[in-house]
Amino acid sequence: MARVQQGDADAFGELYDRHALRAFRVARAICHDAGRAEDAVQDGFLAIWTSRAHFDPRFGSFKSWSTSIVRNRAIDSNRAAAVRPPMQPAETRGEEAAAASKSVQDQVVARSETEAMLASLRELPGTQSEVIALAFFGELSHSEIAALLALPSGTVKGRMRLGLEKLRKQMGIPT
Repeated sequence: MARVQQGDADAFGELYDRHALRAFRVARAICHDAGRAEDAVQDGFLAIWTSRAHFDPRFGSFKSWSTSIVRNRAIDSNRAAAVRPPMQPAETRGEEAAAASKSVQDQVVARSETEAMLASLRELPGTQSEVIALAFFGELSHSEIAALLALPSGTVKGRMRLGLEKLRKQMGIPT
């Protein structure tokens, strides 16, 4: 990493070769989509290259630093996909438009609810919003989240419970 911080692209290539597969596995577990996971890894390693001067081994290993960057890119990808669904083939769009299965009003309400939920999620403490985002957007189980974050399963469940209680109150959902 010291060579990378000096701008050595060959050293960066070596780091990428050494860590990209693990980063892809983390992103794939969160995204559940190979294409979005690949994009998250690419975006993450681009961010690593551009912010290489900020890496400080006193605060952790490159492995943990790079994994957290890629994990955050994967979570961002899930958030973007939740707000903006993927494009469909033209013939499918035409059929849906003809059938008018969802009115524009329904779409606006659904988008508004998603945006309200994301806004409420941002107001939670980081530890709670992280586990909820991994569960909701990443579709990970409690045990998968615990393994990913290197936390006891009970801690993940507690953070999830507290965070969901706060979300319900913020969004006015009765318990």
